[in-house]
Amino acid sequence: MTARILDGKTIAERVREDIAQQAKTLSAQGVQPCLAVILVGSDPASAVYVRNKVAACEKAGFRSLKFDYPADAEPAVVLAKIAELNADSSVHGILVQLPLPPQFDEDAVLEAILPTKDVDGFHAENFGMLLQGRESFYPCTPWGVMRMLQEENVKIEGAEAVIIGRSNIVGKPMAVMLLSKGATVTICHSKTKDLTAHLKRADIVVAAVGRPRFVTGAMLKPGAIVIDVGINRLPDGKLCGDVDFDSAKQVASLITPVPGGVGPMTITMLLANTLLSAQRAAAK
Repeated sequence: MTARILDGKTIAERVREDIAQQAKTLSAQGVQPCLAVILVGSDPASAVYVRNKVAACEKAGFRSLKFDYPADAEPAVVLAKIAELNADSSVHGILVQLPLPPQFDEDAVLEAILPTKDVDGFHAENFGMLLQGRESFYPCTPWGVMRMLQEENVKIEGAEAVIIGRSNIVGKPMAVMLLSKGATVTICHSKTKDLTAHLKRADIVVAAVGRPRFVTGAMLKPGAIVIDVGINRLPDGKLCGDVDFDSAKQVASLITPVPGGVGPMTITMLLANTLLSAQRAAAK
């Protein structure tokens, strides 16, 4: 068996075309979706992520605002900018690129963003709404995974799903989303005993552990659907995921590549959240 590739880039392009059309309609009504991005410091990876987000906004017909601060910026200055953006009715989404320098309390910064403009879906209020099964801004990466599974008509109800990683950004919300669609969900992590035993019964595997090529084909159930959220840079500069792609594709039925898998969907769902915020503003 050789797995079919789940091409996130192609799916993302299709979804973004629809988002751009909706944005065009909304702009014609006098409301142009607007995303404000705050970047603190000069971390190269963060700078690339922000650049990609700004470019995606502009291509979709959104207005984008970018605010750069040095790595030694005072938290009060950044919090003041967030307060200013909260009060600006023309701004529909606010994103603070993580990680932040050590002088920042990341939780305090994320909580300073109005839940109605928290298009990353990280605010405690939005996370609580997700847990309750209520409409909210969903964290972009797990929501992107769910959209990929939907586009591929993957049957989630009744499936055994194993998530490797328990972060607030991916692992925990991913578990809630799969659970809400009827999957039986297991979250594995660094303290899990016999990870392979869990993976061997998993119909759906989501790897978000941050360790290069950690999951091998020998650990998987034949025919499993493998979603690789990890992105790791190797010593030679190449990128790879948390899954050993070459061995896993011989066992899985469907697998995401790295790059070109989940990554494009994360930015796509950020656009979707910003569009939704703009639509809510227009409705008012």
